[in-house]
Amino acid sequence: MSRKVLVLGEVRDGSLRNVSFEAIAAAKTVAEGGEVVGVLVGASVSALGMELIQFGADRVVVVEDEKLNLYTSDGYAQAILAVLDKEKPEGLVLGHTSLGKDLSPRIAGKLASGLISDATAVEVAGGNVVFTRPIYSGKAFEKKIVTDGLIFATVRPNNIAPLEKDESRSGEVSTLSVEIKDLRAIIKEVVRKASEGVDLSEAKVVISGGRGVKSADGFEPLKELANVLGGAVGASRGACDADYCDYSLQIGQTGKVVTPDLYIACGISGAIQHLAGMSNSKVIVAINKDPEANIFKVADYGIVGDLFEVVPLLTEEFKKLKVHS
Repeated sequence: MSRKVLVLGEVRDGSLRNVSFEAIAAAKTVAEGGEVVGVLVGASVSALGMELIQFGADRVVVVEDEKLNLYTSDGYAQAILAVLDKEKPEGLVLGHTSLGKDLSPRIAGKLASGLISDATAVEVAGGNVVFTRPIYSGKAFEKKIVTDGLIFATVRPNNIAPLEKDESRSGEVSTLSVEIKDLRAIIKEVVRKASEGVDLSEAKVVISGGRGVKSADGFEPLKELANVLGGAVGASRGACDADYCDYSLQIGQTGKVVTPDLYIACGISGAIQHLAGMSNSKVIVAINKDPEANIFKVADYGIVGDLFEVVPLLTEEFKKLKVHS
């Protein structure tokens, strides 16, 4: 059966995040030939509407208000609930980002709806839309279907391939007037502690350091390799606890979950809590002096050696490859 499915286009620093396009691809599957409607929320975001259409949305509804300039779950929920009330869709898809993880339970609660969170795949099978999501810190997967009501899901970044951008696509970008009122929290300022560059949760390449980097300066070779590969730098909780880097870089059960194409673990032993945050990476390379380190059990490729010798060598080789290509 065809369905109308809404997708939230997530905006950061005036640009759409990649997970927005991945969510559209997921929504296309859920819609089964029905209409996919993009939703944009913010102070001045209507200009981004056509990009959602080029990535597969059929049309876009925009809610603009100065009170929505910075994200609050209260303000965004009011905007999205108003769009849901007007459009009356059968499905809603968000990215499983910090914004999506905060916002989706609030909307589900307001609607008394179910919610399938952190989906890594979506397909139609046996007449049902089937979502796959990890459980037990990624050690197993479960398949879920919605038997009644709104099909509401969040999708993990970097798992569902976006559709090809088609600049010839056209569609309506309309504005819905919503009164945003009685906000219980006002964001005055956002101070970013994360390093500039590639977003860790959406990076295709992640270079991670553990206690083996020995100091804050020990992350410098990792940053250089990440720059060469166009990737992001991450860390284990051990490195963060030791004050080698900020907790915004932490990957693991109590940090970020990443699924890049390439994950290079440098000086990381491989505690189960860390593996929960990166074990679904497509290719894992481990560099560690201890041949018995647990990280080698999940690695596709292992290098037993000193990271301070191995990482600079890798950086030089990748530089040569980039020059020749």
